[in-house]
Amino acid sequence: MTTRAEKALAASAARHSGTRCVALCLVSTAATGAGLLLPAVLGRALDLLLAEAPATRWVLYCAGLVLLLAVLDACQTVLTGTVDARTAAWLRGRLTEHVLEVGPRAAARFGPGDLVARLVGNAAQAGTAPAARAALVAALAGPLGGVVALALIDLWLALVFLAGAPVLTLLLRTLARDTSTCVARYQEVQGHIAAALAEAVGGHRTIAAARAADRETARILGPLPELSRAGHRMWQVQGRAAGQAVAVAPLLQFAVVAVAGVLLARHRLSVGEVLAAWRYAVLAVGVGVLVGQLAGLAQARAAADRLGEVLAEPAPAYGPRELPPGPGRLELRGITARRGGRTVLDGVDLVVPGGTTLAVVGRSGAGKSLLAAVAGRLADPDDGEVLLDGVPLRELTHDALRRAVGHAFERPALIGATIEAAIGLGPAAPCPARIRQAARTARADDFVRLLPDGYATAVADAPRSGGESQRLGLARAFAHGGRLLILDDALSSLDTVTEAHITGALLGGGPGTTRLLMAHRAMTAARADAVAWLDEGRIRAVGTHEELWRDAGYRAVFGEPGAKETP
Repeated sequence: MTTRAEKALAASAARHSGTRCVALCLVSTAATGAGLLLPAVLGRALDLLLAEAPATRWVLYCAGLVLLLAVLDACQTVLTGTVDARTAAWLRGRLTEHVLEVGPRAAARFGPGDLVARLVGNAAQAGTAPAARAALVAALAGPLGGVVALALIDLWLALVFLAGAPVLTLLLRTLARDTSTCVARYQEVQGHIAAALAEAVGGHRTIAAARAADRETARILGPLPELSRAGHRMWQVQGRAAGQAVAVAPLLQFAVVAVAGVLLARHRLSVGEVLAAWRYAVLAVGVGVLVGQLAGLAQARAAADRLGEVLAEPAPAYGPRELPPGPGRLELRGITARRGGRTVLDGVDLVVPGGTTLAVVGRSGAGKSLLAAVAGRLADPDDGEVLLDGVPLRELTHDALRRAVGHAFERPALIGATIEAAIGLGPAAPCPARIRQAARTARADDFVRLLPDGYATAVADAPRSGGESQRLGLARAFAHGGRLLILDDALSSLDTVTEAHITGALLGGGPGTTRLLMAHRAMTAARADAVAWLDEGRIRAVGTHEELWRDAGYRAVFGEPGAKETP
């Protein structure tokens, strides 16, 4: 089913390649026009030759039309390839931009593997639509021009052909409908296989350790029979339609030629006109061209539908406001957030005074990562709102929000050509001196300097442990500053000494004014100004680490021996 997003996407893609599509339409139409002229010119030349009259000029006309057709065909091929490539590239850019705007919600709904399949395969198929639509005008002009030419030669020829035309029309309509259904299913199964493969690649160490490679291979390739059935069904539909059309086409051509022969015997047509009538009957049938065009459009439409599903996922909306001067006071008011039908955060109220550090502790699955994402608007809550210095985050412009809030994660993605570029990644790259200072604060400078080219070392050529990756992620957050710094398990892979140094830098006036820290270790929570104890999506208590430590349930969060949950 064609969605509004798919229609908007098709219109935008057509506008992107509008000039070339117009040129392709003109070239294709010109080629069709030359093809329609050729039978008439051939017929006239034949009649002159049979009458032993001078025919040199008409023979030259024939040669010129053949040469023109060759040139136009070459131009059509080049324009089609160019439009397809440009449109596919534009679609991939548009889809990538939207997925990054939507954020983790896109991967959660479609899966990374399926997104890649849509981005690579479906975008390439959908990219053929503008050129196919432009060429379709010429594909339709051929049969229509052939019928008109038959009528100009003799009205009976056109009437004989039109008597069987409804059968061809019905066949082509059935082909377009059935092909769309088959192609959509084929592409859907491809997406399932790609999603399973992406999961397996991400968990390859777990699979190897569990000696489950054979089972995973079977799981990934499990949908292959269904893919095969969908593919066979697609080819069966196209083959049956083409076969039926090819069976009908010769009958129509035979009927036209038979009537032309009768008219020739009655001296109403010449031999050259009979030749032209036969060629126009072939053009009027036009089955092969139309079947190919309609099948290609059906595949492109099914692919565009899959792209439209991704683009229909709404991206976060931003407001017009800038942040006023302030210390970075963070407020969470009645935050409720659900994931997969489960309430992860349930009515969370929390205030972090400006310039202070709040550590959030809780068992695994308590909702700490989602709380960190909501606090920095990497995710929106289902209910409630988050304010920074009195301004709701939803009302801030995108740039204002990202300048004010910095993030560091448990598994940071290091994106950039070099280590320096990865640390400086952001809306405005910091100067080299600030990047190096941030690396020293994150205790990353020492191991970066040991790399072959130091900060100029390519990220792909820089072997690093999980802790070293976390330090580079911290350096990136420190380099960009901001009035609020959110650390989502960003210290979990560090050794105790390194964590103590970094925590000391954070609490000693380091980067970031207000700090929200997801903590796993009691030592880290002890150094924060306050601790929020998150339990099953709710704030169970807020206080200093020493105050909360009196509760056995709080001590159990850190695996303290002998600690028991209080009822």
